[in-house]
This record gives sequence, structure tokens and C-alpha cells, in this order.
Amino acid sequence: MPHSIDSLDSRSSYDPDDDLDVAQEEWEESLNQLVQVVSLVLFPYLGKWLGRRCSYWAYARYLKFGLGKSFLLGQQPLPSAAN
Repeated sequence: MPHSIDSLDSRSSYDPDDDLDVAQEEWEESLNQLVQVVSLVLFPYLGKWLGRRCSYWAYARYLKFGLGKSFLLGQQPLPSAAN
């Protein structure tokens, strides 16, 4: 017994909101993957670079001033003689 066209239309209706929901889910998944790449790859390399840069600066400062007040505060100007 063949089905009528009306019964087919009621069963399979196209909803444009379904496409939007699928597109939104794909966008969120792509964004989540991008966040994971940044946190697992980019942040460690950035931390490594900043750590090395900071340690080279600290070592050069240690060689120049030693480990005293001048290491933390910099070279203090000599007090001038009072007249």
C-alpha cells in the first residue's frame, strides 16, 4: 500500500535550526581543540623561553653586582659631599 505525499511530509520535515545547532557544535569543538593546542604546545615553549631569558638576565646581573643590595635595587649613586 503506497504512502501518501502528506504522510511523507509530516515525517521528514526540514528544520534550519538543526543545521545551526550542528554548526555551533562543530565551532565549539574546533575552539576547544585550538585551546588544547595552545595550552599543550604554545604555553610550555613560551614558559621555557621566558625562563631562559630571565635566568640569563639574573646571571648577568649577578656577575655585575654580586649578591647584595645592589643585585635587587641596582647600583646606588654615591652620596655627594655636603658643602
